[in-house]
Amino acid sequence: MGESPACGFQDIFDILLLLCVCMCDPVVFLQIMILDSFTTQLLSLCCKMSDLMAEGITIVEDLFKSREPVLEMKAVYFMSPTAKCVDAFINDFKLKPKYKAAYVYFTDYCPDDLFSKMKVFCAKHIKVCKEINMSFLPLEAQVFTCGNPGTFRSIYSPQSSDRGQTLETLADQLVTLCATLDEYPGVRYKKDSTLDYAKILAELVDNKLARHYELDDNGKKKEKTQAQLIIVDRAFDSVSPILHELTYQAMAYDLIPIKNDAYKFKAKDGSEKEALLNESDELWVKLRHLHIAEVTEQIPKLVKEISANKKPTDGKDLAVGSDVEGQKVKDPMRTLLPVLLNPHSTHDKIRAVLLYIFGLNGTTEENLTKLIQHVKIEGESEYITNWKELGVPIISSPSRRDRSQEERYNLSRWVPVIKDLMEDAIENKLDTRDWPYQSECPSAWNGSRAVSARQKHKPSSQDDHRTGSRLIVFILGGVCHSEMRCAYEVTQANKSCEVIIGSSHILTPTSLLEGIRDLSKKPMDTFTIVEETA
Repeated sequence: MGESPACGFQDIFDILLLLCVCMCDPVVFLQIMILDSFTTQLLSLCCKMSDLMAEGITIVEDLFKSREPVLEMKAVYFMSPTAKCVDAFINDFKLKPKYKAAYVYFTDYCPDDLFSKMKVFCAKHIKVCKEINMSFLPLEAQVFTCGNPGTFRSIYSPQSSDRGQTLETLADQLVTLCATLDEYPGVRYKKDSTLDYAKILAELVDNKLARHYELDDNGKKKEKTQAQLIIVDRAFDSVSPILHELTYQAMAYDLIPIKNDAYKFKAKDGSEKEALLNESDELWVKLRHLHIAEVTEQIPKLVKEISANKKPTDGKDLAVGSDVEGQKVKDPMRTLLPVLLNPHSTHDKIRAVLLYIFGLNGTTEENLTKLIQHVKIEGESEYITNWKELGVPIISSPSRRDRSQEERYNLSRWVPVIKDLMEDAIENKLDTRDWPYQSECPSAWNGSRAVSARQKHKPSSQDDHRTGSRLIVFILGGVCHSEMRCAYEVTQANKSCEVIIGSSHILTPTSLLEGIRDLSKKPMDTFTIVEETA
């Protein structure tokens, strides 16, 4: 990463584009690039089709779709090292070659059995075969995912049959993250007597990191860097992912239909247009973490539409447990009932009930039955009851620092628990009995106290490249937008430590509730569509 090793994902987008250039064969200008679903996402984060065309890639194809042979062209395969991908690749050359030659690039280490299988059937057609160690998606400057929403069910469903393999895959992806950032961090996890998924993942990552750096450095073990990787499960904070957030990005993803970071809308002339909400939109990056009240001048129409549909009932907040003046809500049920009696959507009522339960650290079975009846989800009570699979409903909430006076807006007083964790980790306040290191800690974790002499700060710039420590936080089972925002806030407050946050996928309140509901479904639940004929 050159002179600025702690630059997060700012430069990774450029690195990805550079990789595309390196993949191209300089001898032949016209080439085909073939991608799987994951590498399609990965590539779309860093470049446009015009960028690829400038480097000689004229066609981009789906690895798993039927393709016509183009024997005069060479094909660049950019894919995950899975049996499914390798078999699809082999089928392109096994009987009758589709292309003149193949240049194969894997996102991660290719298992020996798959590599041998490729050699048997396609050796004479393969001109290049390389592993580039990038099996994660750098969504934002300080946010990454593993691109797999199915992880939630695989990890937390009591009927899961692939939990072990899923954890192995996540560990491999986290190793490529650390390798790309040139970090060999101390790996920590939240010690929990109920679930040990975070501990298992921490152990896998630590072992795989040791192996990676031994292989990468030709047998010379790389020393631990000044970085920490902390792994927590989704039960660490059950409130933040279901709370109505009033910051721009979180509110937008909660209340309007955004798919693949794209928002489709109708222009004044009636035509359909699409806005991409990503790093390439400077206005979006500038506004996404601001409270909705602060962006009303720039986007009055959108705010008006959202506000019309989502008006708060009063100044109380079930998540915080106190009103605007700081007085404790003595009877949370009195705050909840108006929500249940009003014509809000079923999902909104479920979220209010969950906040009520979480605030009390659980409720009686009799009361729970009444709440379910109020919301009218007797046939889908799993929206609420399945939180037990995460160890949430009856577990006391962790003690929180009082932040009630930190927030400027009355209805934005809840602060995600992950922010406490980030700040405590940077200040070296995490008790190793509750947050043990998997093997060894960094030899000189310096938190917020060490600043490199090469560091040149621009306090007003969010793109400031830092050369201090790095804290990586991974949430097992999804990360919500308010938690993503915390990584930026804590980084800005602690200039010498950059915080990067990631997970298997990005959560919205709706996707989380549906994921919770589906945890108790059988893996092969099917349905039959009967087509009526006249």
